[in-house]
Amino acid sequence: MNSLRKLGPCVFLASILMLAGCVTGPGTVFTPTPKPLPPEETGNYQPVAGRGAELVADLRAAPPPAQPEVADGKSEGTDEKRLGAQSVMRIGTSHFAPTDAHARDNAFRQGQRVGADRMIFYPGADALTVVYYVRFKLPFGATFRDLRENERSQTGADGGVAIGSVVNDSPAARANLLAGDIVLKCDDKTVAGRADFQSCLRARAGHPVTLTIVRNGETMQRMVRLGPLASSG
Repeated sequence: MNSLRKLGPCVFLASILMLAGCVTGPGTVFTPTPKPLPPEETGNYQPVAGRGAELVADLRAAPPPAQPEVADGKSEGTDEKRLGAQSVMRIGTSHFAPTDAHARDNAFRQGQRVGADRMIFYPGADALTVVYYVRFKLPFGATFRDLRENERSQTGADGGVAIGSVVNDSPAARANLLAGDIVLKCDDKTVAGRADFQSCLRARAGHPVTLTIVRNGETMQRMVRLGPLASSG
């Protein structure tokens, strides 16, 4: 220690710090948390209930485009119904101040952030409303997965799929399918697993299909009026 003091105060302090680091080990790396964007930048964006980012990512027909398609609209309800028939689903809404000269630019950036395929602008006296849409890949409107071992034991079935998230106002939702339902048959065909069920839905796209399901130990049937498959246009 005396020999270190003879090297000078700066070298002595540096040596002490190095020794301390060796004893305590490496420190925790600090990662700053990104600051949330101001509401005027996002238009106080509100996602549609039941259509969060994870669900949208799972059901979208294609990766997000670099630039969303943009159009002006007149009726939100009419546009939503028309696009819904094409498997293009509303995922969120923003409201920008009509006096904001940068509102459309901010809305466009928000559309890119949420991965919108389409954006429709509705100018108004009180606000510029922007609705964001994404084309979904299936006409069903729900996620599903292969059964786990305990679920197979409960149903006594060799195959089937479990319903996950159900998109509101989708064919699955209108058929009263719920998360946790177990699908055993698609029409009269036994469902072997996820890939088999997906093939059945694609083959019956645009037509009604009868699903045999198990819910809370009770077997029942639900008719789902499948929408058409999403096209590239």
